[in-house]
Amino acid sequence: MIIVLKSNVTEIQIDEFSRYFTAHNVRVNKWVGDHSTVLGLLGDTGNIDIDYIQQQEIVERVQRVSKPYKKGSREFHPTDTVIDLGNGCRIGGGAFGVIAGPCSVESEEQIVQLAKDVKASGATFLRGGAFKPRTSPYAFQGLRASGIELLHQARQVSGLPIVTEIMSAAHLVMFEDVDVIQVGARNMQNFELLKELGKIDKPILLKRGLSSTIEEWLMSAEYIMAGGNEKVILCERGIRTFETMTRNTLDLAAIPLLKELTHLPVVVDPSHATGKSSLVPPLCMAAMAAGADGLIVEVHNDPPHAMSDGAQSLTPSQFADVMKQLRTIAPVFGKEL
Repeated sequence: MIIVLKSNVTEIQIDEFSRYFTAHNVRVNKWVGDHSTVLGLLGDTGNIDIDYIQQQEIVERVQRVSKPYKKGSREFHPTDTVIDLGNGCRIGGGAFGVIAGPCSVESEEQIVQLAKDVKASGATFLRGGAFKPRTSPYAFQGLRASGIELLHQARQVSGLPIVTEIMSAAHLVMFEDVDVIQVGARNMQNFELLKELGKIDKPILLKRGLSSTIEEWLMSAEYIMAGGNEKVILCERGIRTFETMTRNTLDLAAIPLLKELTHLPVVVDPSHATGKSSLVPPLCMAAMAAGADGLIVEVHNDPPHAMSDGAQSLTPSQFADVMKQLRTIAPVFGKEL
């Protein structure tokens, strides 16, 4: 349920009004806009008397939220959420954030040099996998804790915030100094992990599951937000379809649809969506044109010898060319890059 208050209400009136709902074991989420204040009610609102609420002097209107995802709904939070880590590292609200780096952290020399390269081209975040979920148990699984330490070194050298994937709630202690925690497609519905991530104050990049609907994806985001952490970034990384000529099928239509449904920022991963480096640049442009708030792109200094996903990785020079093209078209779509 959403309650829009009149523009002249005071904080004392809001606090007194909110106590009515907490007495009914309903949580109150307050959003203050330029022209109005909105109260979002979370929990069992079946015992709330709508007629009584509408009669209150400070209430402008009341409406039910029909969608099962409450906190992620644009009805609940009309303006865009912006993830801001400071130092110009923003995603959302017109800021187009670019997350770039290798699929896997392989060595200190590799990750530090790539951090310098992608920053020089204009990337605002550094990605790198320390824990790698792989289809085959015999494939490279990442450097694990050592990989996170190498990311810390790369951040110290480059100044870029680091983004890396978590696979288990048991690993959270190792992610205390990670700037953005990524939840991969395979863990999108790992609800116990999502609950734990809801308890921390850190941005979570939530990738869409391999065959998940948009509503299922938003409900996974709701698990995190319901726990108290509203710093969620949605990542469209392609879904599994009948097509076999690309690794996945990038659902570009999901971007404008999500912008209608939710206030959360949306980034696109064209690397995993296609599996082919030659297809990454045009889909970076398409993502910006479709309204995305950013990209996550795989970049490797030696793709043919990468320990994972070399075929979909751009070289530093190719990434630099992509960034030049994005800067050219960004003003057309109202993006800051």
